[in-house]
Amino acid sequence: MDIEVMHRVGTPKGAFTVEDEGERLAEMTYSWAGDEFFIIDHTHVDDRLRGKGAGAKLVAAAVAYARERGVTILPLCPFAKSVFDRTPEYADVLRR
Repeated sequence: MDIEVMHRVGTPKGAFTVEDEGERLAEMTYSWAGDEFFIIDHTHVDDRLRGKGAGAKLVAAAVAYARERGVTILPLCPFAKSVFDRTPEYADVLRR
């Protein structure tokens, strides 16, 4: 399965998702906190995608989106925080 991340834009909430034949297999949700940053609050990856990098691709999509918008990310979700902690090239969008 090719992992393609889709973005459901929302105000104040949105999500990055991976679907297969209409079934959502992975989701990372976020909430805007004003205009300057958003908070990643939850990540879920179905067991069928475990070990395939789906979670990391969700975070990468959020980072790309933050860079496009010129905003930062506060990763409160433990999974997303762990990706930020081991990916120094994401430091430019990490809210401190």
